Amino acid sequence: MGMTALAASSNFNDYKPSINDFMPPEILFQGTPFAINRIILVRILATIIMLLVLGITAARAKLVPGRWQGAVEWLIDFVRNDIVYQVMGEVRGKRYVPMVTTVFLTLLVFNLCGEIPGFNIAASATITLPLVFAMWCFCQYWIAGVREKGLGRFLRDELFPKGVPWPVYILLAPIQLLELLIIRPFSLTIRLFANMVSGHLILALCLGATQYFLVAVVNKVLAPFGVLTFAAGMFMYLFEILVACLQAYIFAILTTAYINMSYPEVD
Repeated sequence: MGMTALAASSNFNDYKPSINDFMPPEILFQGTPFAINRIILVRILATIIMLLVLGITAARAKLVPGRWQGAVEWLIDFVRNDIVYQVMGEVRGKRYVPMVTTVFLTLLVFNLCGEIPGFNIAASATITLPLVFAMWCFCQYWIAGVREKGLGRFLRDELFPKGVPWPVYILLAPIQLLELLIIRPFSLTIRLFANMVSGHLILALCLGATQYFLVAVVNKVLAPFGVLTFAAGMFMYLFEILVACLQAYIFAILTTAYINMSYPEVD
């Protein structure tokens, strides 16, 4: 009888999130090349806020930093010392500190938008933005390789790695080319995109189930399930904050590692 009442009271599908929630309809300039949906609006607002915060912090910087300036400087020092210099070394890494810092801070802010009330969606929750950052990474990868080795040697080192019997190159070279052009950028893109979408869907599912069991269902015998789903939702909320920070770090350190791979090995 409880299950009958549950089915009669409402339909859980009305509360269940779907992938369509990450592709919201246009809300501004519909039908034009400048159409903006909620995710793009979140990206614009997050970028403005980030630039204002960093700009004001830089403009008010003091020799003896306060707590806020110290926190911002610690974050920048973390990227420089614990990501770029740790992977590439100081001499080689100085060139890429601005780029990797931009990648890390932008993805960190964009990922955390999904946990900010009012935004409620990660700005990196569609595949376009992770793809743009991945392509930026691999453009720098190619530029560094061609600059340091020349195009011929760069392609030779990438397609024909040393220590492999020459008949194997017939099979290995196309695979290496595919990895260079598609697999590595695609893996960077999918890793970020899939983590942000899947985690947010689970969080939305938990909170949707909470509303369903505690509010929509007539039979309050099922209310304990709502308490459990609410607790799971709070856990996922905290876990999503961790994932947002971790994915920005992983993307930044992989970007640094890939660019470093394009340089000639030091004997």
